Amino acid sequence: MQLSHSRRVVSAVFDEPNLVSAAGLVPIMKLASQVGLRSVADRFLTVPTDKGANPGLKVSSLVAGMLAGADSIDDMAILRHGGMGRVFDAAYAPSTLGSFLRSFTFGHVRQLDAVACRVLAGLRTATPLLNGVDGDVLVDVVDLRTYEKGIKISDRQIRELEASQLHRHEFHGDWHYSMHPATRPNTPT
Repeated sequence: MQLSHSRRVVSAVFDEPNLVSAAGLVPIMKLASQVGLRSVADRFLTVPTDKGANPGLKVSSLVAGMLAGADSIDDMAILRHGGMGRVFDAAYAPSTLGSFLRSFTFGHVRQLDAVACRVLAGLRTATPLLNGVDGDVLVDVVDLRTYEKGIKISDRQIRELEASQLHRHEFHGDWHYSMHPATRPNTPT
Protein backbone atom coordinates (compact mmCIF):
# COMPACT_ATOMS: atom_id res chain seq x y z
CA MET A 1 0.00 0.00 0.00
CA GLN A 2 1.22 3.50 -0.79
CA LEU A 3 0.10 6.80 0.62
CA SER A 4 -1.62 8.95 -1.95
CA HIS A 5 0.40 12.05 -2.65
CA SER A 6 -2.30 13.78 -4.61
CA ARG A 7 -3.94 15.53 -1.62
CA ARG A 8 -2.22 17.49 1.06
CA VAL A 9 -3.48 17.44 4.59
CA VAL A 10 -3.41 21.02 5.80
CA SER A 11 -4.43 20.22 9.37
CA ALA A 12 -6.00 17.46 11.40
CA VAL A 13 -8.20 18.32 14.35
CA PHE A 14 -9.52 16.07 17.07
CA ASP A 15 -12.84 17.79 17.70
CA GLU A 16 -15.40 15.02 18.23
CA PRO A 17 -17.20 16.19 21.40
CA ASN A 18 -18.01 12.66 22.55
CA LEU A 19 -14.51 11.17 22.37
CA VAL A 20 -11.61 11.51 24.75
CA SER A 21 -8.22 11.33 23.08
CA ALA A 22 -6.28 10.34 26.19
CA ALA A 23 -8.64 8.39 28.45
CA GLY A 24 -5.62 6.86 30.21
CA LEU A 25 -5.18 10.21 31.93
CA VAL A 26 -8.24 9.59 34.11
CA PRO A 27 -6.68 7.06 36.52
CA ILE A 28 -3.32 8.81 36.49
CA MET A 29 -4.77 12.21 37.33
CA LYS A 30 -7.02 10.58 39.95
CA LEU A 31 -3.86 9.20 41.56
CA ALA A 32 -2.21 12.63 41.29
CA SER A 33 -5.22 14.09 43.06
CA GLN A 34 -5.07 11.44 45.80
CA VAL A 35 -1.42 12.22 46.53
CA GLY A 36 -2.13 15.95 46.60
CA LEU A 37 -0.46 17.31 43.46
CA ARG A 38 -2.76 20.32 43.28
CA SER A 39 -2.81 21.14 46.99
CA VAL A 40 0.97 20.71 47.37
CA ALA A 41 1.59 22.99 44.37
CA ASP A 42 -0.84 25.55 45.80
CA ARG A 43 1.02 25.42 49.11
CA PHE A 44 4.65 25.55 47.94
CA LEU A 45 4.60 27.36 44.60
CA THR A 46 4.39 31.15 44.86
CA VAL A 47 4.64 32.68 41.40
CA PRO A 48 3.90 36.44 41.57
CA THR A 49 1.30 38.46 39.66
CA ASP A 50 -1.81 37.10 38.01
CA LYS A 51 0.36 34.62 36.07
CA GLY A 52 0.88 32.70 39.29
CA ALA A 53 -2.79 32.41 40.27
CA ASN A 54 -4.01 28.84 40.84
CA PRO A 55 -0.59 27.19 40.57
CA GLY A 56 -1.99 23.79 41.53
CA LEU A 57 -4.42 23.72 38.63
CA LYS A 58 -1.77 24.94 36.22
CA VAL A 59 0.81 22.38 37.38
CA SER A 60 -1.86 19.65 37.13
CA SER A 61 -2.67 20.79 33.59
CA LEU A 62 1.01 20.71 32.64
CA VAL A 63 1.47 17.22 34.08
CA ALA A 64 -1.65 15.94 32.31
CA GLY A 65 -0.58 17.51 29.02
CA MET A 66 2.89 15.98 29.19
CA LEU A 67 1.41 12.58 30.04
CA ALA A 68 -0.89 12.93 27.02
CA GLY A 69 2.14 13.50 24.79
CA ALA A 70 2.46 17.28 24.71
CA ASP A 71 6.05 18.33 24.23
CA SER A 72 5.51 22.04 23.67
CA ILE A 73 3.25 24.76 25.04
CA ASP A 74 1.09 24.65 21.90
CA ASP A 75 0.62 20.89 22.35
CA MET A 76 -1.08 21.55 25.71
CA ALA A 77 -4.20 22.25 23.64
CA ILE A 78 -4.75 18.48 23.68
CA LEU A 79 -6.43 18.97 27.06
CA ARG A 80 -9.14 21.13 25.49
CA HIS A 81 -10.02 19.01 22.45
CA GLY A 82 -12.84 16.58 21.95
CA GLY A 83 -14.54 15.32 25.08
CA MET A 84 -11.68 16.20 27.42
CA GLY A 85 -13.78 19.01 28.92
CA ARG A 86 -16.26 16.42 30.12
CA VAL A 87 -13.53 14.54 31.95
CA PHE A 88 -11.36 17.36 33.31
CA ASP A 89 -12.36 20.70 34.78
CA ALA A 90 -10.37 23.89 34.31
CA ALA A 91 -7.98 22.90 31.53
CA TYR A 92 -6.00 26.05 30.89
CA ALA A 93 -5.26 27.45 27.46
CA PRO A 94 -1.73 26.85 26.19
CA SER A 95 -1.03 30.60 26.23
CA THR A 96 -1.96 30.77 29.94
CA LEU A 97 0.32 27.84 30.77
CA GLY A 98 3.11 29.43 28.73
CA SER A 99 2.77 32.72 30.60
CA PHE A 100 2.83 30.82 33.88
CA LEU A 101 6.06 28.99 32.96
CA ARG A 102 7.74 32.10 31.53
CA SER A 103 7.26 33.87 34.85
CA PHE A 104 9.38 31.25 36.65
CA THR A 105 12.72 32.17 38.16
CA PHE A 106 15.32 29.78 39.53
CA GLY A 107 13.65 30.03 42.94
CA HIS A 108 10.34 28.91 41.45
CA VAL A 109 12.05 25.90 39.90
CA ARG A 110 13.35 25.01 43.39
CA GLN A 111 9.79 25.38 44.72
CA LEU A 112 8.63 23.01 41.99
CA ASP A 113 11.35 20.57 43.16
CA ALA A 114 9.77 20.71 46.63
CA VAL A 115 6.38 19.94 45.09
CA ALA A 116 7.82 16.99 43.15
CA CYS A 117 9.53 15.64 46.27
CA ARG A 118 6.29 15.69 48.27
CA VAL A 119 4.23 14.22 45.44
CA LEU A 120 6.74 11.38 45.01
CA ALA A 121 6.55 10.69 48.75
CA GLY A 122 2.77 10.59 48.42
CA LEU A 123 3.05 8.19 45.49
CA ARG A 124 5.25 5.91 47.58
CA THR A 125 2.50 5.73 50.19
CA ALA A 126 -0.38 5.45 47.72
CA THR A 127 1.22 2.78 45.50
CA PRO A 128 2.89 0.12 47.66
CA LEU A 129 5.07 -1.37 44.93
CA LEU A 130 7.75 -2.52 47.34
CA ASN A 131 5.74 -4.36 49.97
CA GLY A 132 7.90 -5.79 52.71
CA VAL A 133 10.74 -3.32 52.20
CA ASP A 134 11.45 -1.40 55.39
CA GLY A 135 13.16 1.97 55.17
CA ASP A 136 14.07 4.10 52.22
CA VAL A 137 14.62 2.83 48.69
CA LEU A 138 16.83 4.58 46.16
CA VAL A 139 15.52 4.45 42.60
CA ASP A 140 18.14 5.27 39.97
CA VAL A 141 16.03 7.10 37.40
CA VAL A 142 18.82 8.54 35.29
CA ASP A 143 21.82 6.31 34.89
CA LEU A 144 24.75 8.35 33.61
CA ARG A 145 27.28 5.56 33.89
CA THR A 146 28.75 4.01 30.79
CA TYR A 147 28.86 0.26 30.46
CA GLU A 148 31.23 -1.88 28.51
CA LYS A 149 29.54 -3.25 25.43
CA GLY A 150 29.72 -6.76 24.11
CA ILE A 151 30.14 -8.56 27.45
CA LYS A 152 29.11 -12.19 27.09
CA ILE A 153 27.58 -14.11 29.99
CA SER A 154 27.89 -17.85 29.74
CA ASP A 155 25.09 -20.32 30.48
CA ARG A 156 27.04 -21.42 33.57
CA GLN A 157 27.15 -17.81 34.87
CA ILE A 158 23.41 -17.45 34.28
CA ARG A 159 22.74 -20.69 36.20
CA GLU A 160 24.91 -19.42 39.07
CA LEU A 161 22.98 -16.14 39.12
CA GLU A 162 19.67 -18.00 39.05
CA ALA A 163 20.78 -20.14 41.98
CA SER A 164 21.96 -17.23 44.11
CA GLN A 165 20.46 -13.88 43.09
CA LEU A 166 18.13 -14.05 40.12
CA HIS A 167 14.46 -14.85 40.62
CA ARG A 168 12.61 -15.25 37.33
CA HIS A 169 8.95 -14.27 37.48
CA GLU A 170 6.23 -16.60 36.29
CA PHE A 171 5.12 -14.10 33.65
CA HIS A 172 7.84 -13.69 30.97
CA GLY A 173 10.71 -14.89 33.12
CA ASP A 174 13.09 -14.40 30.19
CA TRP A 175 13.05 -10.65 30.84
CA HIS A 176 10.93 -10.14 33.98
CA TYR A 177 12.97 -11.00 37.05
CA SER A 178 14.17 -9.73 40.41
CA MET A 179 17.78 -9.53 41.53
CA HIS A 180 18.57 -10.08 45.18
CA PRO A 181 21.84 -8.77 46.64
CA ALA A 182 24.63 -11.29 46.78
CA THR A 183 26.14 -12.08 50.15
CA ARG A 184 29.77 -11.02 50.06
CA PRO A 185 32.51 -12.91 51.87
CA ASN A 186 33.42 -11.44 55.28
CA THR A 187 30.12 -9.55 55.34
CA PRO A 188 27.67 -10.26 58.16
CA THR A 189 24.36 -11.60 56.86
